[in-house]
Order: sequence, then structure tokens, then C-alpha cells
Amino acid sequence: MNRQQLIHQILTKRSYLCVGLDSDVDKLPSGLSKDAAGVLAFNKAIVDATRSSCVAYKINTAFYESLGAMGWSVMEQTVAYIGKEHLVIADAKRGDIGNTADQYAKAFFKTLSFDAITVAPYMGADSIRPFLEYSGKWAIVLGLTSNPGAADFELQPCGDQLLYERVMQTVSSWGSPSNLMFVVGATQAAVMASIRKNYPDHFFLVPGVGAQGGSLEEVSRHALTSEAGLLVNVSRAIIFASAGDDFAEKASAEALRYQQQMAALLPRGV
Repeated sequence: MNRQQLIHQILTKRSYLCVGLDSDVDKLPSGLSKDAAGVLAFNKAIVDATRSSCVAYKINTAFYESLGAMGWSVMEQTVAYIGKEHLVIADAKRGDIGNTADQYAKAFFKTLSFDAITVAPYMGADSIRPFLEYSGKWAIVLGLTSNPGAADFELQPCGDQLLYERVMQTVSSWGSPSNLMFVVGATQAAVMASIRKNYPDHFFLVPGVGAQGGSLEEVSRHALTSEAGLLVNVSRAIIFASAGDDFAEKASAEALRYQQQMAALLPRGV
């Protein structure tokens, strides 16, 4: 899915919601088997319940890789089930030397048919560029993350900048707003306005709203653009809204609640 197709979906649905499929086998609702087959059934029910309210899905690959070969199969089947009308993100946080990055890009963009993948920039340009060579695909680079450990490196001084500022400034020259996004955590909303000022055209993938306590209203106030420019990810608060047989119904209601909030927050004319 390219940039214009993504913007079209946002405008059509009045939503910039990304549903995170962090499908933990140990948290599957009652009535589903605690195995790969249960995860696939759960994912299909969640997708059916939320697809009208969101524009993207983010598959956290760790929850699938932990299931071995069957987990990879479930991930592939889930991508196919979602289809082409949503941006499908592999939250894999890959980052390795060039020839290895080539194979990661092939795995996620060709074999598994994801639209985007999260990547770690700390090994430099050759670890990112292979992901930027695929037309219509996206590299989503870690910028300022929402976890407490962001203070260990990202928020440390680097000359007259903080390290995350230097990273984002450097990475922005490797691609364009058409194939490069940044992860900016919702719990970092206090600095989001300044980040947006420096990167007015890039999309931000924003985790941390919902179970992690980030504020959708605050994030939107600081970072929405005339083309939205945001994908706000919500995972557990939607997919595990209920542990009972009504899990899909509750997920649908929660996703719709976020969509309605987003529709009200989008600037007029967007």
C-alpha cells in the first residue's frame, strides 16, 4: 500500500487506527484452543470485527515466532486474510548488515507480503536501505520509543542533540515520506510537537495508547497533519477487551470507539 492509498483509506474511514495483533496464545479467550489454530481463529474474528474501523494492522512477530513453524504459517495466513485494503505492518524490529537485511526484506515483503516493517537503525544505513528499495513498501524506523528503556540510549546527549534526534535527522535522508515512517511513542507526547515540526510530512506510527496509558487526544493535538500523518496503534485494549465468548463483539465496540474519537479529532477538511 503506497502513501496515497493509505491517505485515501484514512480520509474514507475517518480513522487513523492501527489494530495490533499481539495475539498471545496464553491470553486467548475461552472457547479457543491455546495453540496456533486458536491464534488463527482469534485473528480472523478480530479482523472481521475491526476492519471497518481501522486502516492498518500491526502483527507483532514475536507472538508468532514463539510458536515455531506453525506460528509463521499463522502469520502468513493472517496477512492474506486481512487483504489489500489495510496497511499490514510486521512489527519485527529487524536491523542487521546489508546482505542480511536483503533477506529480511525479501522474507517480509515478498514471501509474507507485508506492506511495512519496523526496523532498528543503530547499525546504520546499510541495515535500512534494502527495505527502502521495494516500491509501495515502507520501513518504519524506531525514533523515540515508548518504553522506559528509551532513557538508556535514545534520550542521551549526542553533541548538541539527543541521540534519537540525531538518528531521525540522519535516517530521514535515506528515504522519503513515501517509504519511510518513524515510531514515536505515545508516552513521549510532550516532545511530539517538536518532532512533528522537524518532520512535517512523515507518517508516525504511535504505540502506547490504551494499555500503556498514552493519550490519543494529546498525541493527535501535537502531531496530526493535513494528511493525518499518524497511525495510532492500539493492541491489548482492543483485542483483549473481553476474555469471554463475546471477545469479537467487545473488540468491535472498542475499535469503533477509537474510530469515532479520531473522526472528531481530525482537522476540518481532512
